[in-house]
Amino acid sequence: MSTAVRQHVPDPRTATEAALADGLTAGDAACLTEVYRRWSPLVHRLARRALGDTCDAEDVVQQVFLAAWRGRLGYRPELGTAAAWLTGITRRRIADALAARARRAALFDLATAGYTVDVVSTDSVLDKMVVTQELAKLPAPQRTVLCLAFYEDLTQPQIAERTGWPLGTVKSHARRGMQRLSFRLGLVRVRH
Repeated sequence: MSTAVRQHVPDPRTATEAALADGLTAGDAACLTEVYRRWSPLVHRLARRALGDTCDAEDVVQQVFLAAWRGRLGYRPELGTAAAWLTGITRRRIADALAARARRAALFDLATAGYTVDVVSTDSVLDKMVVTQELAKLPAPQRTVLCLAFYEDLTQPQIAERTGWPLGTVKSHARRGMQRLSFRLGLVRVRH
């Protein structure tokens, strides 16, 4: 750390906003720490309000301060305060998070486009999402057998014919897949 920065910002905890901004642009990590301490609650509050999720808001906070550190040479105090600069970065990161959320939703819709839900309710949609996520975590053969059985309503002999696997192999994959799903979804009861 340069002595010029240290002379300019002797103690970041008591420094003015302008001195902190100068120290930050000079690469003083102590100034970044103080900037984070002072303005991370504001950034978190803005992100939480916009995203409606604490975990997503925490991710945005990390992204904002990482972007501030990496882009510190682009900060221009004559254009606004450090808080305003951080708010601008926060808004861009929130927009990125919302766009990513929309892309994930679109991918999910695309992945489940061939599947219809008879009764649309919040619980059934959530159940379907959970089951789809858990199916995706199964090994490929088990996932294939269960998807063919549930979504295409094929019998085990039909699955064997379609996949070219022996019937015993299809039955084993179905049994193991159901066991894993039951365990992952908490459907197996522990016997006392």
